[in-house]
Parts: sequence; C-alpha cells; structure tokens
Amino acid sequence: MPEKQNGARSVTTNQEGPYKELERVVRKHAATLFLRPVADHTRKAFDAAKEFVDRFYDNVSANKPLDIILDSGCGTGESTIHIAKRFPDTPVIGVDKSAVRLTRACTGNAPAANGEIPPNAFWVRAELLDFWKLALDEVNGGRWHIPYHALYYPNPWPKQSEATRRFHLHPIFPTLIKLGEQIELRTNWEIYAREFAKAARVLKETMVGISCEAFMAEQPITAFERKYKEARQQLWRVLIGK
Repeated sequence: MPEKQNGARSVTTNQEGPYKELERVVRKHAATLFLRPVADHTRKAFDAAKEFVDRFYDNVSANKPLDIILDSGCGTGESTIHIAKRFPDTPVIGVDKSAVRLTRACTGNAPAANGEIPPNAFWVRAELLDFWKLALDEVNGGRWHIPYHALYYPNPWPKQSEATRRFHLHPIFPTLIKLGEQIELRTNWEIYAREFAKAARVLKETMVGISCEAFMAEQPITAFERKYKEARQQLWRVLIGK
C-alpha cells in the first residue's frame, strides 16, 4: 500500500525502474488500431463538447481548424479553471469519468473558481480513451487543433503486473500522442514520468522537445499538487512539443 505523508500517499511499487518491455509494447501498439467501440454516454458527452466549442466560436469564420484545449482526468475541475484563465480565448474541455467530482466543477465549487466559472471552461463526464478517439477524428478531419493537452496526475498503476494499464503502455497511446501540439503530464512518481517520456520518444523518433524533469508546484493548480506540496513530495513533469 502507498505510504501516507501528511495526508498524501506516496507511490510504492515492486518495480525498480522503467518497464523493461516498454519499447516492444509501444511499438506493438503503434502497429495496430485500437478498435474498442465508443461508449454511448461518451459519444453524447463529446457531442455536448462540440456544441460548446461551436457556440464559443459562433462569430468566427471556420476556414481553419478551431483551437481546443483538453484537460484530461480533470477531477473537480480546478485545473480546468486555471487553464481557462491562462488561455481566455480558447475553449478548455475538462474530461473526467467521475460524476461526483465534476459536480463540484460545474457548480463553481472548485477552489480556483471562487464561485465563478470562466466562460471558456466546459466539463464532460466521459471515458478518456473513447473521448480521445473522437477528438482525434476531429483533428484528422481538419476541424479541431489542440495546442495544449493537460494530463495532470493520472492513476500510475504502480504494480509491475499493472504496467500495461498505464496510458503509455496501453493501445490508446498512439492516439493520445497525436492529441496536442504540446502535451504536459504531471505525476508524483518518477518512474511513470520517465516511462511516459521514453514511450513518446519511441513514437516520435525524429521529434525534438521531449523533456522529463522534477518541478515544484509553487502555486498548486490541483488538489493533488496541494496535497503533495504539503507532504513535501517531489513532483515530475513531462513536456512533449514546443
């Protein structure tokens, strides 16, 4: 079980370093298509997100792809609000599978909201893997452009036997890596960060601009960051793209 430090759990694992079969697994998934059918509730959620985007750009000529920012696994939506304030001219879609967490976001009860929701912030309850597939269809169709994709504190699945459940070792990873001119992942587990960066390099062999670094959250933008800061846990960040 993870150890608690001032209320925040640190990651404990039986894995001593990056997953040894990482490159083989990533290349295998790159050579196949992830064909799982999209869940109906996610398709409806995605349609709602598209409607929000269309309304946001109602008076803008659609002669080029529309800029969209994704906040995947947004939890209570605190990070979505911070991102929306950072990019006020771009719709920011927060996606999470928990209705309970999203209720706090949509009612303006996330700590960053102060009772107000930025007009460019929108949340949907959906399965991330399905949502990403639909989003990539929009990107490939020339309708969406995703300048920034946030992946803050995904479930690391720390047991070695669970490794292939991690995003970068899952069949969805080739889809994920195509979503975002810049992708930012944050975690409190160094192995997860290093694996994610290594998996990205496998898929983007000629691409520069993939970094993995330790960082301090001076101004926490998620509940996780706040807990980890109070527990004095080291945080890690992977940046892919510009």
